Amino acid sequence: MEKGYLALVLHCHLPFVRHPEYEDFLEEDWLYEAITETYIPLINVFDGLLNDGVDFRLTVSLSPTLIAMLTDNLLQERYVKHIEMLIELSEKEIERTRHQPEFNSLARMYNDRFKNARWVFVEKYKRDMVSAFKKFQDAGKIEITTCGATHGFLPLLGINSTAVSAQIKTAADHHERYLGVRPKGIWLPECAYYPGLDNILKDAGIRFFFLEAHGLLYASPRPKYGVFAPLYCKSGAAAFGRDIESAKQVWSSIDGYPGDHNYRDFYRDIGFDLDHEYIKPYIHKDGIRINTGIKYYRITGRADHKEPYVRQWALDKAAGHAGNFMFNREKQIEYLYDVMKKKPIIVSPYDAELYGHWWFEGPEWLNFLIRKIAYDQKTIRLITPMEYLKENPVNQVSTPSMSSWGYKGYSEVWLEESNDWIYRHLHKAAERMIELANSYPDAKGLQQRALNQAARELLLAQSSDWPFIMKTGTVVEYAVRRFKTHTLRFTRLYEDIKAGRIDESWLSDIEYKDNLFPFIDYRNYKG
Repeated sequence: MEKGYLALVLHCHLPFVRHPEYEDFLEEDWLYEAITETYIPLINVFDGLLNDGVDFRLTVSLSPTLIAMLTDNLLQERYVKHIEMLIELSEKEIERTRHQPEFNSLARMYNDRFKNARWVFVEKYKRDMVSAFKKFQDAGKIEITTCGATHGFLPLLGINSTAVSAQIKTAADHHERYLGVRPKGIWLPECAYYPGLDNILKDAGIRFFFLEAHGLLYASPRPKYGVFAPLYCKSGAAAFGRDIESAKQVWSSIDGYPGDHNYRDFYRDIGFDLDHEYIKPYIHKDGIRINTGIKYYRITGRADHKEPYVRQWALDKAAGHAGNFMFNREKQIEYLYDVMKKKPIIVSPYDAELYGHWWFEGPEWLNFLIRKIAYDQKTIRLITPMEYLKENPVNQVSTPSMSSWGYKGYSEVWLEESNDWIYRHLHKAAERMIELANSYPDAKGLQQRALNQAARELLLAQSSDWPFIMKTGTVVEYAVRRFKTHTLRFTRLYEDIKAGRIDESWLSDIEYKDNLFPFIDYRNYKG
């Protein structure tokens, strides 16, 4: 008999970025990179485990905006062109490095990976990555949870509970349509919670959610078992808290595994290293250098000097780190079992894009870890939150603390001087959306289309990705433009609907550009 449980949770999310008005749009590469470097490698790991008969459990959160992009025909077509371009570039690299054996073997590795990505995407799963995750769900190996419809930062939208409810209901409806079941769990956007949110979750059929550690540790009353057992809110929804120790081992680029000197260096890419004329056909058409995904160096150390990447060394490290992680969880669980007199659950949630994109060897590490847990020990059992709740139905009732992850743990990333100006507009737009839903409860035809589009534009404006980008200073101009665009579109729709002068041509144009949630119901905002 095992002495405790490990719940590995991967959060797959990207903001909705789709620009059919441009032939080549730089920020769409976020999706293409994630498909190639994270989602397909993870799917390959799951397929390998399934084919080898390894019994495993994992929780995967698919955000509604990501599902919308993965199922969009235009973006699917553009991804195929993207991966075919990388195949061509890697073949040129094989020729260019023919007299550099340390790089030539890596060029061949990338060529194989890109060809595999194309085969998995086009041939094996017919361009439908969501169906791949659904396959593992239906096989009982992964539990898929949802998120906020557009990853809205819910505590800062909570001034209007109807706006929060619409984020959750839209997400749950979208999830059910594409994955065939109503979601029982949710990854709260940015793990952000405020007291009372669980009532909205429960109304949408959500049974559990995840919190940063201090969200549970500062619950009232204080939790008897810390983060090593879930709490039931008074609504009946269960809150699972993040384990700090296992998080740091994987998350930290300094103290964690990803910073090992033998792993691939993320920041040295041929898109920046090679001659501009040579690389020009494979970067942005305006000549902007970008990451291609072909990186030849290992981390080496903190200095600028980098040594060539050695794939076998990196895989050996990944296997060793998987063994170390398992050993640490065994000792952690054995200690907690003796103290608690019951089986603890270690909840280890991570952004999925860490695996493969930022930490190149992450999917291999996960593969090694799952196989080692299955065959090399008897202390730990992998489990999903719903399985845990079914086996352990009695848990402490308490109210978690308002909390988030990120800097200081209380929303500061998403509410500070760079981005605080957006919220007055979001609150006003939410009030107006509720007004529209109550004023036109039985809209049909063109009016119904306009109301549904107004709901889409509001949801897109509410994305937590825009204030996050404003804070981190990466592509601030793009984030500001997106927020203003969706807010202005919403405002025009509001005014046109109220005045009875809807411009069908303009409406059709923005329906085409912002086409997520095709079955959205504006009545989610009806009070």
